[in-house]
Amino acid sequence: MSNSVGAVIVAAGRGTRMGTAESKQYLLLQGKPIIVHTLEVFQQHELISEIVLVTGQEDIERCREWVEAYKLDKVKAVVPGGSERQHSVHLGLKQLDTNWVMVHDGVRPFVQESEIDACYERARAIGASVLAVPVKDTIKQVDGNGKVLSTPDRRSLWAIQTPQTFRLSDLLAAYAAAEQEGFIGTDDSSLAERSGIPVSVVEGSYRNIKITTPEDLDFAEFTERNRGEG
Repeated sequence: MSNSVGAVIVAAGRGTRMGTAESKQYLLLQGKPIIVHTLEVFQQHELISEIVLVTGQEDIERCREWVEAYKLDKVKAVVPGGSERQHSVHLGLKQLDTNWVMVHDGVRPFVQESEIDACYERARAIGASVLAVPVKDTIKQVDGNGKVLSTPDRRSLWAIQTPQTFRLSDLLAAYAAAEQEGFIGTDDSSLAERSGIPVSVVEGSYRNIKITTPEDLDFAEFTERNRGEG
């Protein structure tokens, strides 16, 4: 089992940008909750042996019901998250018994099987990997008053997605160190980088969107419909 791979799916956020009373991860996409679409990708992937779903305390019950209803038998635990995403991931990691872990956003249902494969292979070769896409737009760094400070070279900039893949023991150590020092990172790989773990980007797809706004949901409906027809 030296190459066993688990997944922590993070769906504990209560985003406000969607403008709905319901959290975005539970909105329906083609008649099925977004989080279920995401879980199914990892359920169906032969690399993945265990899944932990981290969600809000008030959503545990219905998530467990969906796990049952949609026969997601790789989900070994549905656990309540913490106040920050970082705390939620840490709680999820502690539930796994695998050598490797992929951390993935619950609202990214369009990740491809081939991308999961590529992330795992790169992590095994380098130490850790993150799925990412080259930035298409010119980026400006600005100060608090909106004044432009610099224009970084776009060729060196990547927009980071998930999954992010690590050796489980490495990531747990990075999380423990961050907790001890009171450090909150923007993503899992920032904690790994801080611990000296080499992280490599794997080029993904612009379709692997994070559904956070009504426009994203429209795009997701369109994508899912086309995928069904294709």
